[in-house]
Amino acid sequence: MQSVEDVYRRCRELGMRLSRQRRMVLDLLWAEKLHLSARDIFEKLNDHGRNIGHTSVYQNLEALQSAGVIECLDRASGRLYGYRADPHSHLICSQSGAIRDLDVTLPAELLQQIEALTGFSIESYTLHLCGRPRPS
Repeated sequence: MQSVEDVYRRCRELGMRLSRQRRMVLDLLWAEKLHLSARDIFEKLNDHGRNIGHTSVYQNLEALQSAGVIECLDRASGRLYGYRADPHSHLICSQSGAIRDLDVTLPAELLQQIEALTGFSIESYTLHLCGRPRPS
């Protein structure tokens, strides 16, 4: 998993300017380690005394997502932004809607079976698993 400093470096390598607002958005996403809406990000930053406008939040999220620096999940309730862009999977709680990042590796035999069934060569994958907490 990348640190926020790694992400700063990646942005510079991509030729992206690291404005104060862009750093604030990245810092928040890496500190929270949650999937947040643009409104959540705007409110959290302003609640912490960071003066940033709605438009600036949206523009920076779009630029970071388009460059592959952060992830964007389209949900029925709107877009959520996460602090990772590397291949990973998600566990989604059916009760609360909370999303948890998972690093899982499928067995090679399963990938080969999928390739045989589809005629595709699997290059990468992301799983979206849904479930509920088990009763104690």
